[in-house]
Amino acid sequence: MNPRFEFLQHETRRHFLKRAPGGLGAMALTSLLTRDHPAAAATPSPSSSDPLAARAPHFRPRARRVIYLHLTGSPPHLDLFDYKPELVKRNGQDCPDAFLKGKRFAFTSGTPKLLGTPRTFTRHGQGGVWLSDALPHLQGVADELCVIRSMHTDQFNHAPAELLVYTGSPRPGRPSIGSWVTYGLGSENENLPGFVVLISSGVQPNGGRNSFGSGFLPSVYQGVQCRSKGDPVLYASDPAGFDRGLRRASLDALKDLNEMQVREMGHPETVTRIAQYELAFRMQTSVPEVMDISRESAPTLEAYGAKPGEASFANNCLLARRLVEQGVRYVQLFDWGWDFHGTGPGEDIRDGLTRKCATMDRPVAALIRDLRQRGLLDETLIVLGGEFGRTPFREGRTAKSDILGRDHFPDCYSMMVAGGGVRGGMMYGESDELGFSVAQDPVHVHDLQATMLHLLGFNHERLTFRFQGRDYRLTDVYGQVVRPILA
Repeated sequence: MNPRFEFLQHETRRHFLKRAPGGLGAMALTSLLTRDHPAAAATPSPSSSDPLAARAPHFRPRARRVIYLHLTGSPPHLDLFDYKPELVKRNGQDCPDAFLKGKRFAFTSGTPKLLGTPRTFTRHGQGGVWLSDALPHLQGVADELCVIRSMHTDQFNHAPAELLVYTGSPRPGRPSIGSWVTYGLGSENENLPGFVVLISSGVQPNGGRNSFGSGFLPSVYQGVQCRSKGDPVLYASDPAGFDRGLRRASLDALKDLNEMQVREMGHPETVTRIAQYELAFRMQTSVPEVMDISRESAPTLEAYGAKPGEASFANNCLLARRLVEQGVRYVQLFDWGWDFHGTGPGEDIRDGLTRKCATMDRPVAALIRDLRQRGLLDETLIVLGGEFGRTPFREGRTAKSDILGRDHFPDCYSMMVAGGGVRGGMMYGESDELGFSVAQDPVHVHDLQATMLHLLGFNHERLTFRFQGRDYRLTDVYGQVVRPILA
């Protein structure tokens, strides 16, 4: 027998009357506190029957959906977004001790040599946004871009830094931002997941599935990983010997059993299981259709550089547009290969960076143009960047090599945002003249998270979930909305 029911069987009216005054008083106090503290009432309350039902945020949002483009390994921002003429002037000089004292680096010790960029920078658009020659296509959409040049983080190794970006903590176990967004807003399309993950270059993110997991939130809010080649979702197809009718009948039987368990135990994961089975059944027909980019016109495929049947970042950018067009709230792209240490030709910030950027620059610019043309950009927030930055000096292991590379650097780096209520054609924040620290308008990872949630209509301090006796949120106990970048 259920221990809770067994306990209740031994309760008497005398027990009830003894406890009732305290219980009623606590209920009254809770009601009064809730009335005086609207944050509690504003926290989303997903329906027990449909945890993915669409819900309203705290206030009117500027963005309805997010496409987050993560360049796994972290691109060399000083060679792409943050031009430092003084660093170029002092290229090859010993790094001043003042910039190294008390600092830790992943692969560099001693006194490294300053490394000015070998790239050519020019200003673009009405806002005069600095972009390097490695990004010729993004130069053409400069007036849509907001480049934040004063990002900083607390972590200098890949996995902890990536987890901090996506979960607000450098350790596994917290919900990812996509899960928080789906928990808060639900899904706009009952036949598709609210949170979809696309991975290119054949490598999982540094934080593994924790980077798009649901943590302690119900698992229905975790990211659903889809593939751009082969079956979009594993195990979505009917097994051999099963037709749609038989699968429907089996799911109905499972639903009846699970609903019996819900009535008996009331466990939220059972409700999640019911919702996931039903969503998987509906996805069988909707997902293959939305993931089929061969339905796109030849000019669209050409603009992205996408090729149906292949697995690529270009294909995933086009898929991201198709997914948000169909009501998916949050699309997360991970692209491996941006760890430019200089340990091989592919990691050289000259030719190696040119080749890698060619796989990203064109499809991202095409995505921005495509969303604008379809009237979706103003309500779709695009975020592009890595988990930290790269050093203004040469990586220690390759200091005597002909290949130029940079080490991990958390103190100052750049990210790019566009659409979804963000001002375009601007640069926000500055690093110092050598790129070692933030000189103006610092933006921490938690500030970026708070700003993203604000654009989606949430007060980041009020989007919470009670776990292990306290309320948790994405931004932990930090985070300020970066209001100057809002349109």
